[in-house]
Amino acid sequence: QVQLVESGGGFVQAGGSLRLSCAAAGRTFSTYRIGWFRQTPGKEREFVAAIRWSDGTTVYADSVKGRFTISRDNTEITMYLQMNSLKPEDTAVYYCAHALSYRLRSWYPGSYDYWGQGTQVTVSS
Repeated sequence: QVQLVESGGGFVQAGGSLRLSCAAAGRTFSTYRIGWFRQTPGKEREFVAAIRWSDGTTVYADSVKGRFTISRDNTEITMYLQMNSLKPEDTAVYYCAHALSYRLRSWYPGSYDYWGQGTQVTVSS
């Protein structure tokens, strides 16, 4: 089992910044990849970014490239999502997700085994 706890969400004006954190506990020695997804009411969960734990290789959704940065702290098994130049369309509940082993599609929610409870990000115009 892996437990994930997100923090850092909140309310910000357009153009502002937030940093989300995701702390992992439990079977973290089997971490292959951790990702961030977001979801708004009535829509499917959307991929935001992911990082491969072994070498830090990252991948981003086109909608956030150049604005968001995903990073990790190996010593604490914590992942971060730095969000800059936020837009109202970034408003969503953000979830971190954990993959125990290799899966081809980092953008696919089904490629992850564990999920956090989510943290709300609201960007006003």
